[in-house]
Amino acid sequence: MSARFDLMNNDLGKSLAKRFAGLSMLLNNAPLPKATQELVSLRASQINGCGFCTDMHTKDATAAGETAERLHLVAVWREATVFTPAERAALALTEEATRIADRGEVSDEVWAQAREHYDDDQLAALICLIGLINAANRMNVIVRTPAGLYQPGQFANVV
Repeated sequence: MSARFDLMNNDLGKSLAKRFAGLSMLLNNAPLPKATQELVSLRASQINGCGFCTDMHTKDATAAGETAERLHLVAVWREATVFTPAERAALALTEEATRIADRGEVSDEVWAQAREHYDDDQLAALICLIGLINAANRMNVIVRTPAGLYQPGQFANVV
């Protein structure tokens, strides 16, 4: 598979990508645990069918020390015993927010679970991360960015 369009080889696309990467860097420095951020990004990418982002977040999580077992079980997190209650709450929020068109909202139950485990700053980061990864998924799916070529840290110099 080859990409339909390379945003990084377009002046406007590259400029927008830099700002997008800047938001991502802010989230990397947020008080939301890095492992949770990668699990959330991976799960949203799986739901959205974004091969590029699934590849990227699997590799970034591995490079950060995440276990293969947990990465393999993200797609079936409800049945897995390897996630903390806080991670499970983040994954539930991610799924409902990513599939918002199916329900029209995030349920009060899922929101309460997230609220139980995360403070205001962590929730702000989680909400923005879910929005950002969904946007990235959509852009990459639209242009058919191929999976498999990403190298951890590849976008470190984009900002």
